[in-house]
Amino acid sequence: MATMKHTLTMLVEDKPGLLNRVTSMIRRRNFNIDSIAVGAAAIEGYARMVLVVDGATTAVDQVRKQLDKIIGVVKITDITESNVVARELALVKVNSSPETRSEIIQLTDIFRASILDVTPDSMIIEVTGDDDKVNAMIELLKGFGVSEVARTGRVAMARGALGPLKKPGHESPKPKKTRKAASAPKEE
Repeated sequence: MATMKHTLTMLVEDKPGLLNRVTSMIRRRNFNIDSIAVGAAAIEGYARMVLVVDGATTAVDQVRKQLDKIIGVVKITDITESNVVARELALVKVNSSPETRSEIIQLTDIFRASILDVTPDSMIIEVTGDDDKVNAMIELLKGFGVSEVARTGRVAMARGALGPLKKPGHESPKPKKTRKAASAPKEE
């Protein structure tokens, strides 16, 4: 069965421990998370997660269904086949000298990247784009000697208007997830 990278977007309650429950469930299903990005959502008290996992479509669909059962997960969507805007950001510390600096600057211009810091022996470059662009820039900079890379996970959003965002619970809600309370022992 062929595998592919799937991008899952989630709206979740911004509560401690939720990220751990999500990643633990994925780990229990023996999936590797290629990237994860979490940040505040447009709705106060909620966060948006973007997960990239590699797997067969049927297996990822099962994971999506399991994630949807986690308390605190409001909505989950597989946007892999959708028309999306997706970006990554990388900070790359590259060795530089007076002899190589102009070549690195030209490369930075070609990739529409930014130079954030320059010292006598290094430069920090910021590159933003899809994974292919970020990977290509890093590969070319390796020729000068890359000493450090810090890279975000993929962030993605489906194109097109979705209408005004509403606080969860103010639209047709999905059934509320609750934990079953343990039965109290009967007194005799």
